[in-house]
Amino acid sequence: MANNLNDARHDTVGAWAKRCYFAGRAIIDDTLRRHGLGATQWYVLHQLAQDGPTLQRELVRMLQVERATASIVIGALVRKNLVEQIPDRVDQRQKLLRITPSGQALWDDLPDLTFIHKAAFDGLDDADVAVAIRVLRTATERLDKLSRKETDA
Repeated sequence: MANNLNDARHDTVGAWAKRCYFAGRAIIDDTLRRHGLGATQWYVLHQLAQDGPTLQRELVRMLQVERATASIVIGALVRKNLVEQIPDRVDQRQKLLRITPSGQALWDDLPDLTFIHKAAFDGLDDADVAVAIRVLRTATERLDKLSRKETDA
């Protein structure tokens, strides 16, 4: 069957990493949809609720999204009155993001998403999970380095 993703051509680390990511992302999206949030919006709220006010440019770096994407996501959160953008005290051109009281109330009501990690990894040997993390981290670092070299060329 031409569309069978379980055949040997698709049995690669990259293919399985992608499939795992998308499976987890589908559960995140389904869980957050009833709260009117997307996954990237959740990540923004998570950062602001856990670590406090954050410069927008730092959030772009942390989330590894394009500036335009971050602007759209943050704009939606601002319109929902969940996040506020305030000019940075040091550099007025920079935007400091802060969770609003409404955003904090929503954050406090959101379900704990650790059930997704548990569903995926409970019962697996910790050493196996550590190896998977190490392999994917190393591969990602190598590809990021290659990407930077290609961009600099």
